[in-house]
Amino acid sequence: MLALVVAVVVAGLAAFRTVTQTLFVPGCDATASGSTVSFSPEQTANAALISAVSVKRGLPLRAATIALATAIQESKLRNLTVGDRDSLGLFQQRPSQGWGTREQILDPVYATNAFYDALVKVKGYESMPITVVAQQVQRSAFPEAYADHEQEGRVLASTLTGRSPAGLVCRLRPAQQVVAGRDVVADLAAQLGVTAAAGGSQVTLTGPDAEGAWATGHWAVARAEAYGIDRVQVGDRVWQRGDGDSAKTWSVPATAAAPSAVTIRLATSATG
Repeated sequence: MLALVVAVVVAGLAAFRTVTQTLFVPGCDATASGSTVSFSPEQTANAALISAVSVKRGLPLRAATIALATAIQESKLRNLTVGDRDSLGLFQQRPSQGWGTREQILDPVYATNAFYDALVKVKGYESMPITVVAQQVQRSAFPEAYADHEQEGRVLASTLTGRSPAGLVCRLRPAQQVVAGRDVVADLAAQLGVTAAAGGSQVTLTGPDAEGAWATGHWAVARAEAYGIDRVQVGDRVWQRGDGDSAKTWSVPATAAAPSAVTIRLATSATG
């Protein structure tokens, strides 16, 4: 009888876990200045890339805000392969308008740099209304729509550029895929412009300062789904991959590191 009860309990727990995992929806929250915005892991990964390129180029925070608000409006932060007429990519740029070839525009790093190349040519963009700036860059049929996403852009820009420490968290299932550490190192260089070292399942680096370290740490969390990252430590704070409370905050580790030190740990295997 006891064995039967145990079997029923075990089966019930297994069924509960299955239902919980089925109902769970991965997501990321960015919090800055008392405001929180939520996006899918895919959207957040693209937002991190857009912000990273602005950091690499040494652009002001306003540039990242404008770029993010524009991408939210144009593509909902997705690298779209179709759009109105020949519009493509994160910013729905058109080959027919001189943004580049189809292949180039579908490369998020190329597309983001192309956007910033056009943005910095707008004299005084740092203090102009986003509707005016984005229209000069994008030539949109609905320029007023960009203003609807300015607050979201500000919150994402603040967290992803490191201005708001411990401001980005993601709740994720176990890693479905895991890339090599050297690939993470290569993308850190291409997107953020930082030098890191890969050893085993870890990628380590020292940021130029605490803000730079948090920009890198948040980038890693935002792109954890794409790379199979399961733990990120920035100084004396740690984010741990998961779908529970531990993934909703940056906890204090047993061993703290220097404020500008970043450690990115990749999962040792994928579940998919």
